Amino acid sequence: MAYQQITQDDVDHFMKHGWIKLSNCFTQQQVDDLAGNLWTRLGMDPNDKSTWHSERLNLPMHNEFDASKFAPKAWTAICDLLGGEDKIADYNRTWNDGFIVNFGTPEGAGKDIGGRDLKGWHVDGDFFVHYLDSPEQGLLVIPLFTDIQPQAGGTMICPPAIPKIANHLYQHPEGVSPMMDPRAEVPNFDRPVNLDFFNNMAKSMPEDAFVEATGKVGDVYLLHPLMLHSHSNNKLRNLRVITNPPVSLKEPFFQDPSNYSVVEKKTLAELGKEDLGDWKITENRDRLVPARLKRQQKMKEEELKRLEELKAKGQVAMDAQPGQQETKVA
Repeated sequence: MAYQQITQDDVDHFMKHGWIKLSNCFTQQQVDDLAGNLWTRLGMDPNDKSTWHSERLNLPMHNEFDASKFAPKAWTAICDLLGGEDKIADYNRTWNDGFIVNFGTPEGAGKDIGGRDLKGWHVDGDFFVHYLDSPEQGLLVIPLFTDIQPQAGGTMICPPAIPKIANHLYQHPEGVSPMMDPRAEVPNFDRPVNLDFFNNMAKSMPEDAFVEATGKVGDVYLLHPLMLHSHSNNKLRNLRVITNPPVSLKEPFFQDPSNYSVVEKKTLAELGKEDLGDWKITENRDRLVPARLKRQQKMKEEELKRLEELKAKGQVAMDAQPGQQETKVA
C-alpha cells in the first residue's frame, strides 16, 4: 500500500523493533487547553511533593476528542501501520483526558532501577479475552503530554518479548486472560491481578532488551499491540503525563493474506511464518469488565467535587493561575 505518513525507514524500524516514534504531533497549547485543571483533578499541590501521595495514577476520562483532528500526523501513521483508515473501528477513533501520571516516590528518588527489576510488566487489553488475532487492541499508542527525560518515569518497553507473547497466543487458540492465563486454567478468568507471567518474562531478558519512551510534548510512540511494557521508576521525580488510547479494528487481524498490514507482517515475522495457515480461534471473543473502572468512577466523582467547589467559590483551578510556571502540565 502507499503510505500517507510513515516512510520506508519507519516500516523497517517497526519490523525490526516493533515501534516507531513521531515528533510534533500536537502542541503545548493543545496540552494546556486540555489539561489546565490537572492539579485540581489530582487534588495535589504541584509545588509541594509531600502532597504527591501516589507513585502513579490512571485518571478517569472527562472529555474525549477526535484523534485525527487533535493529532493528524499520528492518526495518519496509525492508519498506515494498520492497513488503512477503513480497517479501524468507528467506535475507537478518539483520544481522551484519562491521563496516566507518574510522580515517582521519595524512596525511588535518585535510584537506578533497571527493566529486569520493574514489577509492572504487562500487555495492554484488560477488557477482553486475548487471541493472536484480537481486533480490540490494534496498536499500543503513547502520546507524551509532558517532556520526559531519561529516568523520569517514561514507559519502559521490551521489544524482544514480542515473539514470546505471539507464540503463547498462537499455542492457545482457545484464548487467554489479560494476564495470559489459558482458558482451561482459569475458565471464567475471575482471579486477582497477577503479573508474574510478564514480570518473569522481563526478568529473563538481558539488560539491553529495554527501551525507555522518552521525548518531548507532542511526541507519539506507536507500538506493536503485543509489546511488553511497564511504568518505570521516576528517579528525577518530574511530573510525567501520558495516555494510552486504544485503537481497535473492525475485523480480526489476518483476514486478507494478499494484503497484510505492517502490524500483521511484524507478528508473522516474529512467529517465523508467512501466514497462519489453518490456525483459528476455538472459543468466543468474550469481553471482560476490568476492576479499574470501579476505581476510576470513584476518582471521577472526587475530581468533579473539587472542581465544583472551586466553581462555587468563584475561583479558578490553581493550574490556571498566571505566573506559576511550575503548575503547568509540562
